[in-house]
Amino acid sequence: MSGSNRFVVIAVVFVTCLITANTIAVKVISLGPFNLPAAIFVFPLSYIFGDVLTEVYGYKQARKIIWIGFACNLVFVFFAWVGQILPPASFWTDKQAAYESILGYTPRILVASFLGYLVGEFANSFIMARMKMMTRGRWLWSRTIGSTIVGQGLDTVIFIVIGFAGPDFDPMMILNHWWFKIAIEAAATPLTYRVVNYLKKKEAIDTYDYDTDFNPFLLRERKRKAIEQ
Repeated sequence: MSGSNRFVVIAVVFVTCLITANTIAVKVISLGPFNLPAAIFVFPLSYIFGDVLTEVYGYKQARKIIWIGFACNLVFVFFAWVGQILPPASFWTDKQAAYESILGYTPRILVASFLGYLVGEFANSFIMARMKMMTRGRWLWSRTIGSTIVGQGLDTVIFIVIGFAGPDFDPMMILNHWWFKIAIEAAATPLTYRVVNYLKKKEAIDTYDYDTDFNPFLLRERKRKAIEQ
């Protein structure tokens, strides 16, 4: 079932949201009294699709897509750097600074972004899978929101502390980012229900990770038990 067209679409959208978020995050927008990255609306979508992957296909499949997303982001960052160091055409020289300001990632921001992503996504998927077993598949809303509270919290703390710690560091940045992301997840809950129910019906699968090794670095494991309906 994990090789179905629907699974591929969910995985592609997940990775696209991730790369899009990391690209547009350099722009800071103003929403009332809050200054937030432009990615505040798209990055939570990666968590929503991560929830869908784990809920329907299980932690094992979600783990693969999380690592694929990480690898794709590395490819994007690498070639953005290659584009930066290549000599610009004579008529494009005045645009080089603009390119570097948008796509010229600093090592500190890269470490913060990649580490926050891995910790946050794996925590999100782990909690989704464990809570599904604990609740016997009931109360999906509790899993999507509960996993987001932890996953987005860890991601936000790691990214902002590592990426922006300094004399002018404002801890409220963490809180503002965190609750905005949770609010988006909560608002999307009805849509998440519809997508999950649709996939379970069409794929005829509803995976429980009773026999899954939750080691995030384990890319191969013995077959796990799955409940398919």
